[in-house]
Amino acid sequence: YKPTSSRCHTMIDPAPERVPVQIITGFLGSGKTTLLNHLLKQPVAQSTAVIINEFGEIGIDHLLVETSTEEMIELNNGCICCTIRGDLADKLGSLAMWLDSGKLPPIEHVVLETTGLADPAPIMHTLMTDPNLLNRYRLHGVVTVVDAIIGSSSLDQHAEARKQVAIADCLMLAKKDLVETHSDWHAYDNLKSRVRHINPRATIHEPEHGKIDANIIFSRYEENAENTFANFSAWLDAAGETDNHQDDHSHDHDHNHKHQHAHGAAGITSFVVELDEPIESDAFNEFLQQLAIEFGEQILRMKGILHVRDMPDRPAVIHGVQHVFFPITWLEHWPDDQRSSKLVFITQDLEPEQIRSRFRERLS
Repeated sequence: YKPTSSRCHTMIDPAPERVPVQIITGFLGSGKTTLLNHLLKQPVAQSTAVIINEFGEIGIDHLLVETSTEEMIELNNGCICCTIRGDLADKLGSLAMWLDSGKLPPIEHVVLETTGLADPAPIMHTLMTDPNLLNRYRLHGVVTVVDAIIGSSSLDQHAEARKQVAIADCLMLAKKDLVETHSDWHAYDNLKSRVRHINPRATIHEPEHGKIDANIIFSRYEENAENTFANFSAWLDAAGETDNHQDDHSHDHDHNHKHQHAHGAAGITSFVVELDEPIESDAFNEFLQQLAIEFGEQILRMKGILHVRDMPDRPAVIHGVQHVFFPITWLEHWPDDQRSSKLVFITQDLEPEQIRSRFRERLS
């Protein structure tokens, strides 16, 4: 179970019924341990596999009942837990084999908890590039825990903390209950505004004492047109999409509509590229590969809805993280008669025009 090349394989149709994987990240001391403890105690978290970097880093010992197999610990709520002592792909591959052999009971979720200094992108890369894992798992989302007391200092001093916020689907502002005694509400409001500024797409939650409804984390994800487009519209709105059909004669001849919203903080910018004409799949796949080679480290995340010439009645959804693009998901239908390809880019220290110019050069 070693990761394959980082080349984009965007036109692969992933297997159905894969186990959703939730990544929980956050800087050192942000409150991941407390949050995870509360999640595991809730009924919806039963039948969850928890994979953490070092077992001693997280205080769930009070939940342990027995060792069920090598390096796997069974918890008294039906969850199982293991540590990463080697490659993540090996661990996920072993988990799949143990499940298939009946050594472990069936699971409904996987939670990957990263170290505080970790960039979550490599974990996402592993899920996106290993063909053995693609058939068994799918990325459900990224939750980033931010310390309400020292979160601003972490963002100031550490690029990893800023990236953890920037790529999140959900932001947890932990330790709000300590603001009164260890900080002040003005600083807290500034932190909240700051993380929203860095990542306007993510939902923000403010758990007290680490308590959060686990349904927020484990909510069932249905890959249908309505839910997918509703989620994608939030990305468009956050990136400054205001009028997809404005009559502006200054647009390029191919009627590309391009919008952007510069967040300023940490050099992070989001913008939209829209293509009115259907794309040709092979040419677009090759184009994305070249884009990843040239700008991969600066593309924090990308999400797109594609109008593919060969399949005009089925929209395609694509995700990317840095230099890796996840295999495409085909939806059953378009939600309305408006059909165009829209891609939202979240980049760091990269001017939108550098991406836009590549689209003009290659796809005009």
